[in-house]
Amino acid sequence: MSGTVIAVAASPQVRALFLDPAGIAALARSGAVRLPPPGADVGDPTVLAALLADADVVVTGWGTAPLTAGVLAAAPRLRLLAHTGASVKPFVTPESFARGVRVTQAGDAMGYAVGEQALALTLALLHRLHRFDHALRTGVDWATAKAAPPRRELRGATVGVVGASRTGRAYLGLVRALGARVLVSDPYLSSEQADLLGVERTDLADLLARSRVVSLHAPVLPETTRMIGARELALLPDGALLVNTARAALVDEAALLAELATGRIDAALDVFDAEPLPVDHPLRALPNVLLTPHESAGTVESRRRAGDIVVAEVARFLRGDPLCHEVTPDLLAQTG
Repeated sequence: MSGTVIAVAASPQVRALFLDPAGIAALARSGAVRLPPPGADVGDPTVLAALLADADVVVTGWGTAPLTAGVLAAAPRLRLLAHTGASVKPFVTPESFARGVRVTQAGDAMGYAVGEQALALTLALLHRLHRFDHALRTGVDWATAKAAPPRRELRGATVGVVGASRTGRAYLGLVRALGARVLVSDPYLSSEQADLLGVERTDLADLLARSRVVSLHAPVLPETTRMIGARELALLPDGALLVNTARAALVDEAALLAELATGRIDAALDVFDAEPLPVDHPLRALPNVLLTPHESAGTVESRRRAGDIVVAEVARFLRGDPLCHEVTPDLLAQTG
């Protein structure tokens, strides 16, 4: 569209992950692409305001400053924020919605990658790979290293999925394909949807009590914050496994640490209250915990899909077509 300016408010490192040269070229077919000056920090509101001075669209990434009233005042033409990730909460403000700036995001691109890592973590926990690895790396003798708790198979296991989100549905599809029975706890999942997914809908307490593996895929909302605390963890059967690739805020970390310290359950965690995870954090020393550094969505394929979604959404918007991944204020309040 002639005269349209598309500002890419992302560092060179973030741009390289989501928008390769072909992606930038595709974006340029919809308008003039403006990049930040070399060395500029788009986390600085002053830098962002200058970048958006006559921009119609802003593409955001990790570290972009939010659309505050001050930034918006400097960007009178801005009409769309297209985020390369899933959660737009760090960038969108009440002022931006009030100004009529529409919002879209690329969370759909990440669902399969997160579901696949959650599957990988599930299999590792079931087969006690984390315990074997910890034992051998810490120098114990061979016989002691082999003395892990009983290992189990995914086929025939009952797996509880908390949250039928994009990632939750990707994960439950994968574990069902490998023979697991799946329970789901999600207040927004209807009986008809559960039947279509081939899962049993139940409440959280029943799911925890019946599941060998529990995988968390819920958004962070007032009603889900710290939804897994000491009482909920106590409902898990001995030897149960907890996987969290969603958000740390879903779990009371102190209660989880106390439960893990008993050795009664094992866990695989990709998200933490403190990130980066401190080098002296007690989770790092526990043999029954498998840790990854908040990277479950970070596949090459996932990030390229995200870039493709952003490019397509910008093109739709500028053509006047409906957006496929729009985030409205009401939807933002429901999904976190």
